[in-house]
Amino acid sequence: MRIQTLDYHTAGEPLRILTGEPEEIPGDTMLAKRRFMQNHLDDLRKTLMLEPRGHADMYGAVLTAPVTPDGDVGVLFMHNEGYSTMCGHGIIALVTAGLQHELFTADDRQSIRIDTPAGRILARANLDSTGAILSVTFRNVPSFVLPETCMVTVGERSVEAAIAYGGAFYAYVDAAQFDFKLDPSEAGRLIALGRKIKRAVSESVEIRHPSGDEDLGFLYGTIFVRTGNSVNHSRNVCIFADGELDRSPTGTGVCGRAAILHARGDIGLGQVLTIESILGTRFKVSCIEETTVGSLPAIVAEVTGSAHMTGEHQFVVDPADPLPQGFFIR
Repeated sequence: MRIQTLDYHTAGEPLRILTGEPEEIPGDTMLAKRRFMQNHLDDLRKTLMLEPRGHADMYGAVLTAPVTPDGDVGVLFMHNEGYSTMCGHGIIALVTAGLQHELFTADDRQSIRIDTPAGRILARANLDSTGAILSVTFRNVPSFVLPETCMVTVGERSVEAAIAYGGAFYAYVDAAQFDFKLDPSEAGRLIALGRKIKRAVSESVEIRHPSGDEDLGFLYGTIFVRTGNSVNHSRNVCIFADGELDRSPTGTGVCGRAAILHARGDIGLGQVLTIESILGTRFKVSCIEETTVGSLPAIVAEVTGSAHMTGEHQFVVDPADPLPQGFFIR
């Protein structure tokens, strides 16, 4: 078996894009397509995400037909543990790769309609005078904050976390509680503690999306936040899935962060925040609209970032390979 992919990175975070739908993925909704892939095509995820072709922090995307009449493309995102509901860095890389390599057809590059398991995403390519893509801006699904602040015990320490949704649910934790600088030298400790916090919050807080859809109601990760300087509002480090460390500021994560700040009255509509990653790479995020999700106040956020191609690959699965689906070592 041979598998073709394009590899990109957004602010340092990889995206491996399957350049053709592996087979027809049935489903009237993207969540239904996601369930089908989980149940019937998971070998493909393991082959591309895990070693020896991938690694513990690999991330990927499979393009599908859209599920809406006016949609340009559908996308399912995958990682070391399974499948995401939305991915901001993935949208930025997907739009860049999609337009550069004609992976899908879009009538309007300034309004690309993408169907994801979390809902409709609108994206636009920001071009220079030659028509080259400088960056991509996407308008996310509504982001909101769960009303209760969460206190959990991790080891002998009490940890305070805010729970917010930006296409997925995250527990947001002040890095100052642990004296983290949020730089690469702390990666091992961040992963270990992020996994513990995620597990503790998941066990103590019922995570439920107001839509009632159980496929959206789970805690995806822990985001450590450090207040930044006058240039960059803050630094985010997200630990998600099975201990993956996001190299980017996390597109869905900065949306949830904007929702928290807006709910506290710290930012208003139109105010642009620059949020750094563990590498110092940056996304810009702003709240552009107030709305509601169920009974909860919410905002619609826009995120801007840049993606770059790193490779074009043909992967081979040897029928005699004793490890065709790869393996996972953290």
